[in-house]
Amino acid sequence: MQTITDVPQPAGSLEAAPAARIIDGVKIYGAGATAVRALDAISAEFAGGVFTAIMGPSGSGKSTLLHCLAGLDQLTSGHVLLGDVSLGGLDDKAMTLLRRERIGFVFQAYNLVPTLTARENVILPLTLGGRKPDAAWFAELTGALGIADRLGHRPAELSGGQQQRVATARALVTRPHLIFADEPTGNLDSRSAGELLTQIRRAVDEYRQTVVMVTHDPRAAGYADRVLFLADGRVVRELPAPTEDRVLDVIRELAAAAGDPPEE
Repeated sequence: MQTITDVPQPAGSLEAAPAARIIDGVKIYGAGATAVRALDAISAEFAGGVFTAIMGPSGSGKSTLLHCLAGLDQLTSGHVLLGDVSLGGLDDKAMTLLRRERIGFVFQAYNLVPTLTARENVILPLTLGGRKPDAAWFAELTGALGIADRLGHRPAELSGGQQQRVATARALVTRPHLIFADEPTGNLDSRSAGELLTQIRRAVDEYRQTVVMVTHDPRAAGYADRVLFLADGRVVRELPAPTEDRVLDVIRELAAAAGDPPEE
């Protein structure tokens, strides 16, 4: 079984290769007559320093794709690579280390530890790895996200928007190569959602992070550099330089082609 250090990683490989890619990815849940083919030989690449949104109707495979790219779920067949590292070749320990060191996560459910303060939640990935935070980076991050004055509070003492900003700071604190976001604005009001998306956009533009975000919201997708549209576990359309209106147009076109009403 390969570990991260066993996989050849030539100098600059993370920059030379796409930040993430899936090749002929198949994911099947269940077996026999009840089997569900969530991903159907899907292939896609995610370039470094690019913000990609993934959209599609319910059951199209959006979250399954994200979870397989992030190593939270395993493909039935095919390959996922982060840089030049194949996830299929990693044992559990190496996978845990890779997620901790190279990946940040932002979910619709904030997944904060209720007994920890905001500060302790933000630095939790570093704490688990036995590392101390970079004081300057921590100050910049929490200041930019507007939570510097809330760091001593526990999650129950924070608004939903503040909790999501804490979760975003936690995703960024290790300076990961990749940030995976699954409906990060789903529980937020429009103002808080806009503030969060602005910070995610800043992570790409200023810090050269790579972001892959699943969303159903055309407004959120408009912050991305490109949108991949999924249907039945496959990529059916790619939209570069999206705007909210262009995303809505594609959703209507795809729905009309499928004979379905567009999602609200």
